[in-house]
Amino acid sequence: MTFGSAMTEAVMRSGRKLYWPRLVSRWLFPSTFADLDQFRLAWSRLGSLIGIAMIMSGAALDYLIYPDLFGPFLLARCAVSALTLAVFIVLWLPLSRAWVDGLTLFWLSLPQVMIAAMIFATDGAHSIYFVGLTLALYPIGVLLPIRPIECVAFAAFTFALYVVACVGQGQLGSHLAVFGANCIFLFFSALLSILCSVLTEDARLRLFAAQKEVIEKNRSLQRTNQALAEVKGHMIEQEKMAALGTLSAGLLHEVNNPVNYSLMALKMALAEPVVRTHPLLLESLTDAQDDMSRVQRIVSDLKTFAYQRPGVDGDRAFPLERALRPALRLAAYELKDIEVAVEVPADREVRGDEPALIGVFINLLSNAAHALHSAARAAPRIDVRARLEGERLAVAVRDNGVGIAPENLSRVFEPFFTTRDVGQGLGLGLAVSFAIVQRHGSRLQVASEAGAWTEFSFDLPRATAQPAA
Repeated sequence: MTFGSAMTEAVMRSGRKLYWPRLVSRWLFPSTFADLDQFRLAWSRLGSLIGIAMIMSGAALDYLIYPDLFGPFLLARCAVSALTLAVFIVLWLPLSRAWVDGLTLFWLSLPQVMIAAMIFATDGAHSIYFVGLTLALYPIGVLLPIRPIECVAFAAFTFALYVVACVGQGQLGSHLAVFGANCIFLFFSALLSILCSVLTEDARLRLFAAQKEVIEKNRSLQRTNQALAEVKGHMIEQEKMAALGTLSAGLLHEVNNPVNYSLMALKMALAEPVVRTHPLLLESLTDAQDDMSRVQRIVSDLKTFAYQRPGVDGDRAFPLERALRPALRLAAYELKDIEVAVEVPADREVRGDEPALIGVFINLLSNAAHALHSAARAAPRIDVRARLEGERLAVAVRDNGVGIAPENLSRVFEPFFTTRDVGQGLGLGLAVSFAIVQRHGSRLQVASEAGAWTEFSFDLPRATAQPAA
């Protein structure tokens, strides 16, 4: 819990004890205080309301001690309360944060001027309103978060007002002893208020410094957690690829030989003259040969993952089309009933990690197919394009599926973020693809219009370009 939220909770607890409405507490105090100025602003708002209540409650004192002056004093209290209320309203304006110190001192000075005027209008040094000047000093240093220098200025201003009121009243000579005693009492009250202000301001500064330190540590911890999540995602993906490699190696030995024998047998059967005389048998054997050839190509594609040599195959020249073809075949089941238009130059070679890029294409094609199946388009289509841009080849995969919601667009590359149902994906594919593309000196970027289309794009170094150091 931050200091601001703890302060808010403390205020609300106090509000419950004093029967303040919880709504008022939440209205006056934000959930957190971003800095000390915001904290001073919130307390100035609350203090101005308390000041209005105390100013108006003093009317009972006027009625009991100076009933003849009750009317003029009540008007003065209403005028000061109205000005304080105006300051309270100004404190809610956007620019009030920059003027919070001056505005606070202004509304604090209003009741002091009023009390000094009442001292002048009544008994001077013997006036009971002297207590009001003294009482105002204590909450300034203890409760309100004003700076010590401001507390000194307020105390000096209060002392000056009292001297002017007593001198102006004209009976200072006969009340000199009382005046001196009151001045000493004011001095001690001001000294105590200033001391409290120094101590509380130091405590506030330490608390807000600690709050900022905690916030920075929380941000650092969040960045660390995000980095760990990315590492975890990459490790899971690597384990998955390693398992796929092991499976592919087994398939290579267990499936490749029977497939070769079957293809050889089919070729021998197709070479028999009797087969030519039976069109249905010829068609069946030809279809079987085509299907076995397709199985052979799939096994060959999986072999790419099984026999990748780390540190050697990660930076080599190869035609981009050679990485795209196996991706299309391995994602063929998901791409069923979807038109895939490919505009990739067959003779354009790029430099990089061919097996990893096959994985990127598989992921992008699978995501596009999922979006198209969700959209249920009448004419689902995926466009894969590549064009030269200087020493790099720009690649884009675009679909006319459901698109990506604007609030999710900035999160698609976050590890474990997915909009699919539970059990249909870990949300790692795009995060890993982003890291692979970044390893090739590029960035995987996304553009989308919700309900219309989505396009992922990146670029790769051409084989003629110098490899990255």
